[in-house]
Amino acid sequence: MKNNNVIPAFKKAGYVFSLLLFTFTLVLNNAFASSVKNLKSQQIDEILFNIHAYYVDDLDLQNSHYVQYNNKQFERLYSKLDPYSKYLNEHELDALFDNTNGQYTGLGIEVKKVDTDIKIVNVVNNSPAKEAGILAGDIIVSVNQKTVNLLSVSEVATLIKENKFTTINLTVKRNESPEVLSFNVARTQIQLESVTSKVLESGIGYLAINSFSNHTLHEVALQTAAMQNNYDYPLLGLVIDLRDNPGGTLKSAIAVSDLFLESGTIVTTKGRYFDANQAFYAKRGDILKGASIVVLINENSASAAEILAGALKDNNRAKVVGSQSFGKGSVQSLIPLGDGNTALKLTTAKYFTPSGESIDGVGIKPDVTINQTTLPQNNKAVIIKNEQVKNNQHQLVNTLADLQLVKAKQLLSMQ
Repeated sequence: MKNNNVIPAFKKAGYVFSLLLFTFTLVLNNAFASSVKNLKSQQIDEILFNIHAYYVDDLDLQNSHYVQYNNKQFERLYSKLDPYSKYLNEHELDALFDNTNGQYTGLGIEVKKVDTDIKIVNVVNNSPAKEAGILAGDIIVSVNQKTVNLLSVSEVATLIKENKFTTINLTVKRNESPEVLSFNVARTQIQLESVTSKVLESGIGYLAINSFSNHTLHEVALQTAAMQNNYDYPLLGLVIDLRDNPGGTLKSAIAVSDLFLESGTIVTTKGRYFDANQAFYAKRGDILKGASIVVLINENSASAAEILAGALKDNNRAKVVGSQSFGKGSVQSLIPLGDGNTALKLTTAKYFTPSGESIDGVGIKPDVTINQTTLPQNNKAVIIKNEQVKNNQHQLVNTLADLQLVKAKQLLSMQ
């Protein structure tokens, strides 16, 4: 679905604006990498100009003769770009805007390649996949009876997107069971829950940020204020759960960081062109008025999530608990092409934490390291909804097994 509020403004823009986009996993919707083999000469020239002017690394474009590249030379150059830089056609551009506005059309699963398996690492709440009973940790065996173990993530996405039927059949393996499970899942428009919250025992607030969209700042501020107002005493502290958060927009990450800081640097960016070099600072006003914070991260926390974790850690505003984060430390800019129906998503800068460290390929190192497998999918539901787990031993065991959350609450109770 086209976002009519965004696209016209984008067409008129004629400038570069920065985004931190979803990273290592692929949400199975329309946003898959497109081929550049069928681009016209004028489009190639425009892309080459933008790479020459804005790309974070100075690639050899034969100086002033770069516009004379033929298609094969262009494809070789294009292949040298990092995996976050790519040409977006009209459909992919619409899907990107939908993502940053907290919605997309798809099944509601995020996957990554693990050895030869296509593994589901997250199932989006309020999605058809969630309603069908698909779980994080499931291994996709086939899509519409086509075996996928030899396919890439992008090829699996293409299988789903280009199918002529709205309903997709997925077969999956679960745990160690030799049996496969079959699910019929319909592609629909999904409203993504960016933020969920709950006051835990002893007056500790719990705030799970699942992604950073254009609505995240409002949701974080609203739900943090609600937790404070609905509790009889000031919150003892706050757990900010960024586990399995793949990122989002740079603007959102900076704004959310600023909510919890009185002063200090949030993040700096550095690139080849002038406007890529910026520093962002906190303004006065801490929404928690100094109450202690613990941030939870894991190996799937990336991009904008790492900006927030790094800003709070380096400004001594929060302790970070969990496992080392993903390490996606680059900034992508969206550059309009032609009439604005297509764009180049290009890495134009790298970002640095307040201490001056680049986390690209490294990640945020926690203050307290507790390694545990990917958070069981029902854990956050139990925490957020305060479900009655006494009669459900399986959910109770999973909740108690969340050692990172247990440690976070322990640290806050000691303040």
